[in-house]
Amino acid sequence: MTTDPSEYDKAMPIVTAHLAKVERAVSRTGISHGRQSYGTVRQALVEALRDERAQDVPPSVVDELARRISEDPDMLPF
Repeated sequence: MTTDPSEYDKAMPIVTAHLAKVERAVSRTGISHGRQSYGTVRQALVEALRDERAQDVPPSVVDELARRISEDPDMLPF
């Protein structure tokens, strides 16, 4: 199955905007809740994602990001 290159061109701005929302939520949570308990960080991250209208991030990704923020926010990929 091949994908029309124009579909890629249409989708990329949407994907880029979504990733920027996720990055803002993760960064904000890392600054405000870094090294706090996993449960506290996860709840703050879920709220930050909701504020950014990026709440469709898969739960496993939210879990991993919350773990990283809780353990070592300086090692985040963003």
